[in-house]
Amino acid sequence: MLDYAVFPDQRQARIRQILAEKGRVVCVELAAQLGVSEHTIRRDLHGLSKEGVCKKVYGGAVATLPDAGHFVERKTKETDAKSIIAQKCAQLVKPNGCVFIDSGTTNLAMAEALPSTVALTVVTNSPEIATALLKKPLCEVIMLGGGVQRTSGGCVGAPALAQLKGILFDQGFIGGCAMAPESGLTGFDYADCEFKKAVIAQCSEIIVGLTSNKIPAVARYIVAESHQIDILVVEESVSKRYADAFREYDIQIHAV
Repeated sequence: MLDYAVFPDQRQARIRQILAEKGRVVCVELAAQLGVSEHTIRRDLHGLSKEGVCKKVYGGAVATLPDAGHFVERKTKETDAKSIIAQKCAQLVKPNGCVFIDSGTTNLAMAEALPSTVALTVVTNSPEIATALLKKPLCEVIMLGGGVQRTSGGCVGAPALAQLKGILFDQGFIGGCAMAPESGLTGFDYADCEFKKAVIAQCSEIIVGLTSNKIPAVARYIVAESHQIDILVVEESVSKRYADAFREYDIQIHAV
């Protein structure tokens, strides 16, 4: 067996491999697995974080996710998984409530999946989601205005934020670029993430639907800490691997 204490390059290569395979590492587990001290592991993770391989979190590190690109580009990716997750999210909507649906391709699929028989008020910052909801005869649609971001596909500027302050939501369906138990829900665009934070402050219940390629991973800006999220809708493979870790933060897991 390779002595990882003697060969630091091979040790760091092994840590990279584990991050690529599992998305996250825990210092105490890595130290035992590689036969080195936790201090050595923390030093390795510090170096790897400087290279952009991961971001350090309490007790370990989470793999860094590459930027997924603009809204239009993302619409063609992971379509089957998004559709399944979206259908489950649509089932969680409480009739006759006031719901916020955030911009994002999975949330767009959710809006399209909402039954035409459900009566509710939906507020959104996404023109595409608003258009999809107008096809639902019992939905009252409120569109938050302002300039539309090409990256998120939604309005996140001052006009949208000002309108948002006057509304309280029973449920908020929030999008994100990445999530891990330790780092919470994160995103790549600062303005979009700040807008999502403002939405969350107005919601009684937060629901997030994410495809497996976003878990576990971390992006640049924090949207919500894990304990702020009430329900996480994920693929079965994600639930089997990380359900216990997420439940430590009192998140209810719905696997599809």
